[in-house]
Amino acid sequence: MRPGAAALAFSCLIVLGAGPPVPPPPLPARMAHTGGGTQLITAVAPSRASTTGTVTWWDRSDGRWVKRGSAPARFGANGLVAGAGRKQGTNTTPTGLYGLPYAFGIKAAPRGTAYPYRRVHQNSWWCQDNDSRSYNRWSEPRAADCRAAEAEHLIGYSTQYAHALVVGFNYERPVRGRGAGIFLHVDGRGATAGCVSVPEEAMRRILVWVNPARRPHIAVGTRSGSTSVTRL
Repeated sequence: MRPGAAALAFSCLIVLGAGPPVPPPPLPARMAHTGGGTQLITAVAPSRASTTGTVTWWDRSDGRWVKRGSAPARFGANGLVAGAGRKQGTNTTPTGLYGLPYAFGIKAAPRGTAYPYRRVHQNSWWCQDNDSRSYNRWSEPRAADCRAAEAEHLIGYSTQYAHALVVGFNYERPVRGRGAGIFLHVDGRGATAGCVSVPEEAMRRILVWVNPARRPHIAVGTRSGSTSVTRL
C-alpha cells in the first residue's frame, strides 16, 4: 500500500460510518398481510399483558405505506390474547387482522365522515347472548331471544360509544363463546372489557380519515412473540 493510503482508507471508513442509520420499513410493510386494502389501522401493545399501547393509521400511496396519525390506546383489562383462542367474558383484546363493517355512535358522525355510520337510539343493543340468533349483532329493538343481562345497552355508554367502529372479530361466522361486541371506541376511565380505545379527538380523526372504498382493516397485536402484529 502506497504511503498515505492506509490513512485515506481509514478516513473513508469514518465518513461512510458517519451517515444516519437507515430507518426500518414502516410497520405495515413488515406485516405478513394487511387485508388487501389501501388503508390500515394498527393497534400495538408492548406485550400480551399490556393494557396500553398505540393506535396508528396508515395510507398506502404510490406503493408505500404512509403514517397519517397516531394516538395512545387502551386494551383489555386482562391484556391481549390470540383471537382464535379467545373466550368470552375474559376482558381480553383479541389479536388478529379484521375488517371494519361499519361505524356507529351516540353523537352524530363527525363532519366529513364517509364510512357507513349508525346512530345509537334508546332501544339500540348489541347482543352477546350465546343462545340468541342475534349473537354478536346490533339489535334494535333488543331481540326477544336476547336476554338484557347478556347484551350491551349501547346508549348507556355515553362516553365510550360517542363514536366507534365495529371490529370484525367473530363477526362473519360467529363462534358461540368466543366473544361479541369488539369495537374501536372512545376511551373510558381505564382499560377496556376487550375493545381497543383511543381519545375522542383521535376517534373523530379516524372516522373522517377512513374510507370504505379503500377497504380498511385493523391489525391488533403485540410488538413481538406469537401475537406479534408483524405475524398477522
